[in-house]
Amino acid sequence: MTTPSSTTTPSSTQPARLALATCAELPELDPDDVPLREALEARGIATDVVVWDDPTVDWGTYHHVLIRSTWDYSQRPVQFVDWTRRVEASSTLLNPAAVVQWNIDKTYLRDLEARDVPTVPTIWLDPARNFDSRAIHTRFPAFGDFVVKPTVSAGSRDTGRYRADETPQRSQAIMHAKNLLGVGRWVMIQRYLTQVDSVGETALVFVEGEFSHAVRKGALLSGPYKEGSDEGHLYREETMSPVEPSERELELARTVVAALPDVLGLDGPLLYARVDLIPDDEGNPVLLELELTEPSLFFAHAAGSLEHFVDAVVARVTA
Repeated sequence: MTTPSSTTTPSSTQPARLALATCAELPELDPDDVPLREALEARGIATDVVVWDDPTVDWGTYHHVLIRSTWDYSQRPVQFVDWTRRVEASSTLLNPAAVVQWNIDKTYLRDLEARDVPTVPTIWLDPARNFDSRAIHTRFPAFGDFVVKPTVSAGSRDTGRYRADETPQRSQAIMHAKNLLGVGRWVMIQRYLTQVDSVGETALVFVEGEFSHAVRKGALLSGPYKEGSDEGHLYREETMSPVEPSERELELARTVVAALPDVLGLDGPLLYARVDLIPDDEGNPVLLELELTEPSLFFAHAAGSLEHFVDAVVARVTA
C-alpha cells in the first residue's frame, strides 16, 4: 500500500526541517507560494526553498519535502520521477512518489474513466504505433474545434487548438501530433468543449481530502500551437477569480477525490489535490485534469485558505 505521507525520516536529533521544492526558473517560489513559507516559519517550521534538480542538495537533511513550483518537470519527466524516488528514500515526500509517477502522465484519466468518472472524451495516440499522417487525420473530429497536446505537460505547454473544418488547420494539427509522436511522446486528441469559452474552468482545491476553496479560470487556448511559442515560459498566464462551485461541480470533485485511495492504494487522504472541471455541451461538469503533483493552490484568491493549508502541513511535519 502507498501511504499518503510515506516513508523514512532522517535519523537525526536536529529539529525537523521542511523543503519547499521549486525549479531553477522560480528560485524563490511562485508568488502565490511566498506567503506559504512565511506562514510556516511563523508557526516554527524551519523551511528552505530548494531547486529540485540541484545536484548539490542533500535531501536527507530534510524530514519532509513539499513539492511546489517544480514546473519544468514536463521536459524531463523520467528525471523528475527518479528524483521523487531518491527523496523518498530518506525523507517524507508530499505528495508521495508513486502518486507523482501516476499523475504526471495524463493517461491517468483512463483509470478514472474506468471508474465512471465523467472526463473530456479523449483519443490516445501511442508513439510506438508509428502513425502516419492519414492515420492521425482520421482520429480528428469531423466538426468543431479540437485540442492536440502531449500526455505529459504542465501549464498548457505544447498544446494547440484547431478547427476541424479548415484544411490548413488540420494540416497544422497533423504536424503538431507527428512532431510530438516523433520524439516518443504520447498524444491526446480532445474535442474542444466550447462552453469553457463562456463559463470557464473551475479548479477545486482539496486539503486532506476535504474541499477547501475554488477558483474560476478563463479559457487559455485560442489557436494552433506555434513552434517555439513556449520557449522561456513555464506556463501560460491565467485569468482567475474566486468562485463558489455549483453542487454538481462539488459532487463530481468529491467523487474524484474519494476514488483516489482505491485507484492508488492509499491508506488515507493526500495532503493536497486540485480537481479541474469544465462544462460539456449540456453544461454538465466533466474532469479535465486532476492535479496531485505541483498545482497552484490559489491562496491569494480565497480568504483563510493559506491558514487552512498551513495547519495541514504543520500537522504532517510535527506528527
